[in-house]
Parts: sequence; C-alpha cells; structure tokens
Amino acid sequence: MEEFEKPPVSMEEDTEMEKSDAVENPKASQKSSSDSESSDSEEEADQNEQLLALEYELSTNPSNYDAHVQYIKLLRRSAEIEKLREARENMNTLFPLSPEMWMEWAKDEASLSNDSNFESVEKLYERGISEYLSIPLWCEYLNYVQEHDPKVRDCLADGISKARNLFERAVTAAALHVSQGSQIWAAYIQYEQAILLTIDQSDIQAKEKQVQRIRSIFHRYLSIPLASLKSTLLAYKAWEVEQGNSLDAEPGDALGISSHVASAYQKAEEMYNARAHHEEQITRQDISESERFQHYMSYLDFEKSFGDPARVQILYERAITDFPVSNDLWLHYTHYLDKTLKVGNVVKDVYSRATRNCPWVGELWVRYLLCLERGLACEKEISAAFEKSLKCTFSTLEEYLDLFLTRVDGLRRRISSASGDGVLNYSMIRESFQQAADYLSPHMKNTDGLLHLHAYWARLELKLGNDLIAARSVWESLLKICGSMLEAWKSYIAMEIELHHINEARAIYKRCYSKRFSGTGSEAEFTENIVAREGKGEGRNMLLAFILSNEIIQDICHSWLRFEREFGTLEDLNHAVQKVTPRLEELQLFKLQQESKSFTGATDQREQTLKNTSRERRKSGSSAIDEQPPAKWQKYTSQNKKLHKKENTQGLNLAEANDGEEKEGKVEKKVNEKQMKDTKNTTSRLYKDQCTAFVSNLNITAKDEDLHQFFSDVGGVTAIRILHDKFTGKSRGLAYVDFKDDEHLAAAVAKNKQMFLGKKLSVARSNPKQGKRESLAHTAPGEEASNQSGGHGRSVSKESGEDSKGSRGRKRIENIQLKGKNTFAVPRNVKPLGWTNKPGTRDEEDEKPKSNDEFRKMFMKT
Repeated sequence: MEEFEKPPVSMEEDTEMEKSDAVENPKASQKSSSDSESSDSEEEADQNEQLLALEYELSTNPSNYDAHVQYIKLLRRSAEIEKLREARENMNTLFPLSPEMWMEWAKDEASLSNDSNFESVEKLYERGISEYLSIPLWCEYLNYVQEHDPKVRDCLADGISKARNLFERAVTAAALHVSQGSQIWAAYIQYEQAILLTIDQSDIQAKEKQVQRIRSIFHRYLSIPLASLKSTLLAYKAWEVEQGNSLDAEPGDALGISSHVASAYQKAEEMYNARAHHEEQITRQDISESERFQHYMSYLDFEKSFGDPARVQILYERAITDFPVSNDLWLHYTHYLDKTLKVGNVVKDVYSRATRNCPWVGELWVRYLLCLERGLACEKEISAAFEKSLKCTFSTLEEYLDLFLTRVDGLRRRISSASGDGVLNYSMIRESFQQAADYLSPHMKNTDGLLHLHAYWARLELKLGNDLIAARSVWESLLKICGSMLEAWKSYIAMEIELHHINEARAIYKRCYSKRFSGTGSEAEFTENIVAREGKGEGRNMLLAFILSNEIIQDICHSWLRFEREFGTLEDLNHAVQKVTPRLEELQLFKLQQESKSFTGATDQREQTLKNTSRERRKSGSSAIDEQPPAKWQKYTSQNKKLHKKENTQGLNLAEANDGEEKEGKVEKKVNEKQMKDTKNTTSRLYKDQCTAFVSNLNITAKDEDLHQFFSDVGGVTAIRILHDKFTGKSRGLAYVDFKDDEHLAAAVAKNKQMFLGKKLSVARSNPKQGKRESLAHTAPGEEASNQSGGHGRSVSKESGEDSKGSRGRKRIENIQLKGKNTFAVPRNVKPLGWTNKPGTRDEEDEKPKSNDEFRKMFMKT
C-alpha cells in the first residue's frame, strides 16, 4: 500500500534532493545516478520476468490463489494501474479478498482520483465490508466518507443522515466486537461531537438535542461488554462535566453516575469479565492455528449457552475472518443461522459467502439452494446458484447427486404448489434429470445412487409429466447402464405392477430371466473358465462372481414364480415353473457341490494339522530317545566289565535288577492299554452323544428364529447354526440344528421334505466324515508306542517284536537285536555264565552260581 501511494511524492522529493546534490557535488551526483540507473534497470528486468511467469501460470491455472496475490503485489510495485485493476477484478471473481487487500485497493483508487470518483471508491469499501468482518476496514470506510463525501464533509442535512446511517450499520455489524468494537463507538461519538460544534450557540434547542444524542450513544456504549469499559466511563464523566451537567449520582454510588447507567455498566462489566479468559485465548500469539480454532469453538459454545444470537453471530464472523477456508466452521455457522433465523437476507448472504470461501463443499451448495427456496428467491437467482455450483469440484460423486436431487426437489415443490412465478414447467425437471444422468452415469454404474435417480425420474414422469412412454424410456436407459442390477429390474417391474400392466411386467420378467449376468452360466462353462484362468490368479475372483450372479438368477426365478402366483393364471404359473425349475435345480446342485468341496477342504486341512502335530511329537520323542543311548552304553559297558572282574555276588544283584525292570514294564503296559481304551470309549461316546440334524435346501432369507419355529413342534432344540458365505456374508442355505437327545433328533428327521418358506426342506442326521480321525482315535497301543519311540521299533527282532510293541513309556526297550560293529548293551536273552533266568525254574543245582573250582572240575570231567 505505502509503496503504491508514496512513489509520486517520493519521486518529487528525490528530484529536489538530486538537484541540490548536483549543485554541491556534480561528480558524485553523476556517479550515483549512473549506479542507480544500472541497479534500477536490473531490478526492472527481473520484475518483468516474474510478471511474465505469473501471467503464464494464471493463464494455465486460474485457481492458483498465491499466484494471484504475488501478481497483484508486483503490479502495485510497478505502478501499472490498468493491469492492477484487471488483476484484482479477476481474482475477486474467483476468490474473496482479504480485508487488507480491500483496504489497499480502496486507498490506491482514492489516491489516484479526486472527489468526483468518490462513488467508485465507496463501492469498493462496500464490497470489502460484505466479505469479512474487519474493524480497521470499517474505520477506513467511515473516515473516507467523512473526508471525501462533500455532503458529509460540509455537514449538510443529507450528509449527516447518510453518515449516521453508515455509523449505525457499523455498530450493528461490528460494535459487539469485544476487543475492537470500541473503535467504532469512539468514531461515532467523535463524529456527533463534531456536529455539535457546528451548531449555532443561539440555537439552544438544536444544541440540546445534539447533546442528548451524544449522551444516548454514551449510554449504549457503556452497556456493551467491551475491553475499554473503564476508560469509556471516565470519558463519559468528563464529557458530562464539560457540558456543565451533574451526573445525578445517588449517595454512596462509587461510579458517580445515574443509577440506570450504573446498572447497565455493572452488568456489562460482569459480562466482559466472564469473557475475558476466552478473549485472551483467541488473541494469543504463541499458540498454533489448530489451538486457536479450538479456543474459538469453546468460546462459541459459551456464547450459545446465553442464547443471544447477535453475540453468537459476531463471534462467528470473527472466527471466519481468522479461518476463512474452514468448511467445518462455515457448516456450523450456517446451521446455527438456519436454526435461529431460518429466513432473511442475513442467512442468504452468509451462504453466498460460504460457497465463495469453500466452493468444494457440496453440502454448503445444497443448503444454499434450500435457503434461497425458503426465502422465496426467483428462479433466475436459484438457477444461477445451481449453475455456479456445477462448476465446482467436489470430493465425491454423491455430493453431485445430492446437488442434482436438491435442484429437482425444489422445482417439483414449486411446480406442485403453483408458486413458480409463471416461468416453471415440467420440462425444466426433465432437463435437470437428463443433465444429472449424462454427468453421473459414466461414473456411477451399478450403484444405488443412480438407481434412486432414475426411479425418482420415472415417478415424476408419471405423476407430473403424465407420460408413461417417457417413464418406460427412463427405465430402459437405466437397464442399458445397470442391467446387471437386480434391483433395477425389480423396480421397473414394480412400476408396471402398480399401474396394473401385468403383461408388461411378465415380459420384463422373461427378459430379466433370459439375460446372462456377468459370471453366470453352466457349471461346465464355469469349470472351463476356471481352468483357463487359474494360472492368471483369476480363478478365485471368477468363483465369487459366479456364485453371486447365480444367486441373482435364483432370486429372479423365485420372484417370477411369486409374481405368477399372485397375478397370473394357472397356465402362466405352469409356464414359469417349467422355465425356472431346471435352472433352480442346476444352481442347487452346484451349490451342494461347492459346499461339499468346502467341507472336504476343511476336513483335509484339519487332518493335515493332526498329521503335522503327530509328526512333531514323533520328532520330539525321537530326539529324546536318541539322547539316551550314550548313557545306556556307559551303563551296560560298566556292567559287562564287572561280569569279568567282580565276584559272583555282583552278578546276582544284576539279575535281580533286570527282573525288577521287567515287572515295571508290565505294569506300565497295562496302564497304557487302559488309557488308550478310555480314550477310545470317550471318542465313541462323543460321536454317539452328538444329536445334530443337517438341514439343507434352506431359504436364504431364513433366520434362526424361523428354524426354531419350524422345529417347535418337535422340541428339544439346543442350538441352531446357519452357515454363511465368508466372502459375501449371505446364507448358504445350510444349517446345523442340535437337539438335547436322540429322540428329539429322530422326530426332527421325520420332518424331512416338508415345505418351509416356499422350499422343501431336507433334514437328515448329521454324520460328519471321520476318516482318519477315527483311525487315529482307535490306533493300537503298540503302534502308538512304536511311533512315539522315534523309530527304534523298526530294529525289533522277529522273535521279540510283539513284546516290544507293548512296552510304551518304559525306561528301557526290551528284546533289542543288536546288529553292526558297535555293541553298547547286553542282550536280554543272553545270560551271564553261571546264572539262571529266574529262581525255581531250573534244577536246584543251578540255583547258585558256580565257583571257579567247580567250573574247572566240570570241564575236566568232559
């Protein structure tokens, strides 16, 4: 601003200084002038280059806000007046200007023109104060009018009236501003005091009237909670003293003013003290923008609790000035005005500003159109707002759809109520629908939003347009785009049924049934496609699409049959049954096959899990046994050495230890056999006690309550589990029903093939495949012991193999046949020389070990 205003004046001052310097020192002046010329030329060249770059940027991207601001700053610096005006106008057509930019613009224009151009500058101030609340801008506007409006400046009657009206507007708009509102009041009082000085002293009546006007303004001023209340009170008391008036204060009144003024002042002071903390928070400079925003919202909640709309509105305006592009703030502000004021130019003005500051928010445009309709705006104004909204870019397609529907809603209401000022007709609704369909159809295929749009369109074609052919053409156009949506076909059929056009509805059913939906077809075709695309990773997606589309076909078939039962003849019903029955059977067969595959896959997975668990157990058992042989090797080796070195009594102790281990092994074998037998009995009892019915061919709409009601005559139902597809979440038509005993289960199975929700229900006793699970549960104890031994059982000899199978859990493994070079243990069936297997099983002479002399004698005899 200062850079633009000062150049003419500063250029004259610089010229005078240059002349004086040239007289005193011509050589220095020549040198300095040449240096300044070179620097100015370089700066000018750089500035021109920046201007060209910004002009190119704005030509390609007019919505670049920062580029507009930089371009205006450079033009002000270069003093290109016409380009500067054009740049400001171009920016203001797209964006609201800040209060600072409006002040710069108004001052620039005022400095370039005389009083004859007063109205154009005044219009700039009016445009500025209409966009944001700014106390400095209001003060500049008031000062400009007092200085440059001839009527106001000369204190003519028309001028005084105009100035007072302007001050009252300022008071209404900004005087409640807690921190800066006193500037407006001070300017108002100052202006009225200046008028007082112009009144002739002899005109006592006029002078007294003016004094009373000033006193009234002071009283209003003191009744408002502002930051400068105390200084205002002092100024008022001083002014009253100047007028030679006593303040009519009551005895003991500390304020020294009249009671009614003191009461209002004290109330205002209390209100200010209650708001002082909030004012301090929103004006702090050491906090972030997000924190300041939260403080504003808390302050607004505080003001709303007192229920004063004027104070709430002024605070919203202050927040908007600080956060002009906060869509949440604009939405809160407009919602509050809709709730409190509802109609009026104030609300319309706020919505207009909101859509200029946040044009990307579709909800603001929708509510703006509703505000215009509530305010009984003309069609031209509403249409202009709607067309402007279509040029904006919203984040979602649903916002565009909501905007089109709001436009149609308004046209429908005004046409129906005959309040359309004579220019409305149904063709405008049709054009709006067509515009919406052309814009949204390529982006919203197979969506509920597009279906809703066309259903609304077709209904209005019938109700308001009275054109059945047009309504059918609307549905036909939708089916070309969303032909795979079952709801689109159903809605079309519902319209024909509502109009009692049964044959037309039947024809649509036949078209719908014969249509090949994406993913449908025979199982053979499906399998062929799966095999062809399996390598591309598309098989799973094809399976899901195939199942979903076939469910659509199934729904169409049942809907057709229901239609023929309710509206058709017996021949029509038979024809429909003949058409749809083969297809329903094929779909049911395919569904059962898929469920069987799914069940088999789940069973295989569980069995694989069991195998992996068993394998891990075997590995852990094998490693545990593999760690034992070194210790056993040391044990048996030491025992063999003792057989040859120690006395015979030590051999006897070894035999007794072997006998003890054999007894211990037999006990453990019996315990293990008992445990396996208990496990087998428990498993058998588990399957035997399971009283579950498997229900198939179930209607996909059936719920748990429906099945419970179906089996209510049987009784004994303990649990119901309906199977759902884990991808689509829809019912698979299968269920498991648990009963508390076999008697109730048998009664439930007897209800097989009974009708349930329009379908024959299949009820059978649940007999899940046990397969390998049974074999695992009934494995012989010896086999399990062999598996847990980590593979050592493979080295059992043929003679003692059966005995080794019964030795599960023993600390030592009996009857091991030793093979290979390393011998680490003494075989159990090889006895030390001179020892018997068990006492009492041989001759008495062999019961005791032989001494060396006895052995020598025996050999000598031989």
